[in-house]
Amino acid sequence: MRLQLILGEALTGLRRNASMVISVVLVTFVSLTFVGAAMLMQMEIGKMRDYWSGRAQVSVLMCREDSTATTCADGAATQEQIDQVSQRLSSSALSGVVRDVRFESSDEAYQNLLKLYGDEYKDYVTPAQLGNTYFVGLIDPEKADVITEAFNGMAGVEEVKNQLQYLEPLFSALTIATYIAVGIAVLMLIAAVLLIATTIRLSAYARRREVGIMRLVGASNRFIQTPFILEGVFAAFIGSLMAGAAIVVGVHFGVGQYLKGRVSFITEWIDMRDAAVVIPIIVVIGLVLAALSAGFAIRRWLRA
Repeated sequence: MRLQLILGEALTGLRRNASMVISVVLVTFVSLTFVGAAMLMQMEIGKMRDYWSGRAQVSVLMCREDSTATTCADGAATQEQIDQVSQRLSSSALSGVVRDVRFESSDEAYQNLLKLYGDEYKDYVTPAQLGNTYFVGLIDPEKADVITEAFNGMAGVEEVKNQLQYLEPLFSALTIATYIAVGIAVLMLIAAVLLIATTIRLSAYARRREVGIMRLVGASNRFIQTPFILEGVFAAFIGSLMAGAAIVVGVHFGVGQYLKGRVSFITEWIDMRDAAVVIPIIVVIGLVLAALSAGFAIRRWLRA
């Protein structure tokens, strides 16, 4: 009977403030959708970084005839210099860093170029212009600087390139987009909290006579507060479910059926398993914020 009375009071408040409740639902929906999108974007960045970190290599470019680096003052790298690089890569000093090494001669690079772009490049590129290159796979991609330090300034080595550095601008752009989404989500959550508090105060004011009667008959503050808190929690719960549905639709259709077929350089994508992790989190965030803001608002109103 006590539970039925509390639920009845909560439903009465929802009916009386239907327009405000709808506003709370919509604001909660938008804000939690941004929170979920930011979390999924960060997951995608993590997947991309893990994928490319495991495949990115450090390229040790040997000197060519036309190289202008100070280490290439004698022209193209000699066979002795190429062998010195190979010996250093296989040395015990780098055994904990180097996973595998692949050597590509200038002739192999030239043939690969023609396979990739066609024979029309025969008139513009020669094997000597491409040079010899060591492609070094790393056990830990974060230790690419070790290879750079080991070969920078070495005679016969024109340049050491870390392939992962070319992806850093992409990761940085995605991270900035994540921060923007988080910022918008925080602002929307603040708006949702304020709107929930305002809705609860209006609901309490509309039922001030009933609240006064409850106090006269000895109802506890917890009994009086609970229906109002349930109003905010119910509205936030509906908004959370809508945000969860939007995330499912976005991942299934936006990522699974649209982006996967159009963005070829990304091979690891978020999926429904990632959405299943995010949805409970945003629902809990919505319910906790609603309960706290509603409880704070009604307690302040009762003390006034």
